Amino acid sequence: MKKLLLPILLLSLTRAIAQTPEEIHQRAILVDTHNDVLSNEIIQGFDIGKLQPKDVSNLDLARAKQGGLDAQVFSIWCGPQYGKGTAFKFANREIDSLYALIARYPDRITLVRNSAQLEKAVKEKKMAALIGVEGGHMIEDRMDYIDSLHKRGMCYLTLTWNNSTSWASSATDETTRRDSLKHVGLTDYGKQIIHHLNDLGVMIDLSHPGEQTFYDVLATTNKPVIASHSCAYSINPFRRNLKDAQLKALAKNGGVVFVNFFSGFVDSSFFKKYDHFLTVHKTELDSLTKIYNDEDLAADRLCTIYKSETDLIRPPLSLLIKHIDYIAKLIGVDHVGIGSDFDGAPSYPLEMDDVTDYPKITAELLKLGYTENDIDKILGGNFLRVLKANTGK
Repeated sequence: MKKLLLPILLLSLTRAIAQTPEEIHQRAILVDTHNDVLSNEIIQGFDIGKLQPKDVSNLDLARAKQGGLDAQVFSIWCGPQYGKGTAFKFANREIDSLYALIARYPDRITLVRNSAQLEKAVKEKKMAALIGVEGGHMIEDRMDYIDSLHKRGMCYLTLTWNNSTSWASSATDETTRRDSLKHVGLTDYGKQIIHHLNDLGVMIDLSHPGEQTFYDVLATTNKPVIASHSCAYSINPFRRNLKDAQLKALAKNGGVVFVNFFSGFVDSSFFKKYDHFLTVHKTELDSLTKIYNDEDLAADRLCTIYKSETDLIRPPLSLLIKHIDYIAKLIGVDHVGIGSDFDGAPSYPLEMDDVTDYPKITAELLKLGYTENDIDKILGGNFLRVLKANTGK
């Protein structure tokens, strides 16, 4: 028997060694926890079911297949100009656009609400679509709106965007105007919201809330939390990134931080160079803002127009990998994943232009000595675990 087992073992090892980074990548389940394409789709009116140029979007269904993207959490977002009477309505309009996309391409994409449905979609070779609502202002201080969004498929709620709510303070407000805030952290009503999200099985996203809100949530929740698109503060001390103590607390909670690709969160030198670029092209930026009625979309378009200039200020891919590696080494490979922020930022590291470039991350992690099991966790396994811990399925 031992003589038979040895050749079988050697054959298995040979096959494992022979696997290329691309093969390892395509075999794994890849989940990206944050993409803003729905916001752009509504405003610009393009169909991501069809192949789109890279200067139009970072994601479409054809390129997703090429990049090995199995599951996408689509961000439902609107800016702080939307408030009571308008924010919830706009959130539903974006969800309607996702439903319409699925109705047009039912053989290629399907809505999922838990890990079991996600894995079923992968087996059926369909993209698993999930919904993440980015900004607590979209519930308009109403618990029944949480219920409504949950029924439509909300798998996580980002408690704040850059703007605070009446019940939770944001990272931007806690660091730039803390003294003028009516409250810092979670209010009693905010804690009720956390309990309600736990009861519904909706993941709590701590990527935008402030540090006090972060710790208030961890003291309140009875489920693992996520940071859907954040980086390491120790590498880039930007207010939206997580400090080492926060990362350790998140790991203790059983949560996961999904690393953001935006150059400004990856590279500490980016914003100074980017601000100079915007200043040089301010007249065009103002004109584009009037066209799109959105300064962020206008800036994205400006970067596309002057790609040769903006390429010069993009960080290297190695710096993005450094954030993943740093977090994995600090709190463990079980607590890090991918949250690109594709279609929601004006710049990404060199070599990371769209969803077809995900395999480069796998290749770089293999070079650093990460095992296939480690990579499986980072690409999607950790998300599946935390989703199941919240939904029970």
